[in-house]
Amino acid sequence: MTGIVTRDEPPVLEFEGATLGYGTRTLWSQLDLTVRRGEFLAVLGANGSGKTSLLRTVLGLQPLTAGSLFVGGRPVHRGDPAIGYIPQQRRFDPLTPLRARDLVRQGLDGHRWGCARPGRVDWGRIVGALDDVDAGHLADVPVGLLSGGEQQRARVAQALVAHRDLLLCDEPLLSLDLAGQATVTERIDRARREHGTAVVFVTHEINPVLDHVDRVLYLAGGRFRIGAVDEVLDSAILSDLYGAPVEVLRVRDRILVVGAPEHAHHTHDDEVHP
Repeated sequence: MTGIVTRDEPPVLEFEGATLGYGTRTLWSQLDLTVRRGEFLAVLGANGSGKTSLLRTVLGLQPLTAGSLFVGGRPVHRGDPAIGYIPQQRRFDPLTPLRARDLVRQGLDGHRWGCARPGRVDWGRIVGALDDVDAGHLADVPVGLLSGGEQQRARVAQALVAHRDLLLCDEPLLSLDLAGQATVTERIDRARREHGTAVVFVTHEINPVLDHVDRVLYLAGGRFRIGAVDEVLDSAILSDLYGAPVEVLRVRDRILVVGAPEHAHHTHDDEVHP
């Protein structure tokens, strides 16, 4: 983990005895989780296990069923300026007139849930953020005309243009080719190394971020396990979580999970929302 953490500095993110459920269904319960400045936490698990819902609780969009949640030592609230957010891929309407640079500007001087404030704009910084994800040439292109991967690069630039304390990433590598995945992953990792940003990275595939991850939170069957990669991505641990035989294999520098339920690693979101 990168970044100097003082003893008196509160965690960037803290769940205490947190439970989340919808109706009679519990996604996860009694979650105790502390994320420190500069830490990279990967969140893995089956679709419907509560990965995206976990991010929604941090964003103040979904209240916990029980327990407590704090960002920077403060109770969570919607629109917290300490939080950056890369949402799961959703295509813009082709007729959307907003340019890529305008989208990124909203992450710098605008409200996350609204429009940017009028006034002087640091366009150099905004275009620089696009350059960092190899999208500077798209600055003046309407976002509706960008490909899915190009739109996702713009969203990453929007989340990173201001140096937030906490960065929430919901499957940010979807729609990106291998080169794009490497660029975005490196840029996110640089934010946590240079600015101490804590990263919570929801993903269906650990391998693109394997070299950067400090800990893993694995959600499955209403249960969870937290620890280092080798402590969690283990055949016995995942077999216990799923209640079925699961084998974890290391092939060169890749981790393969064999035998997990077929829905465990789909690339679309089927989280349950009320």
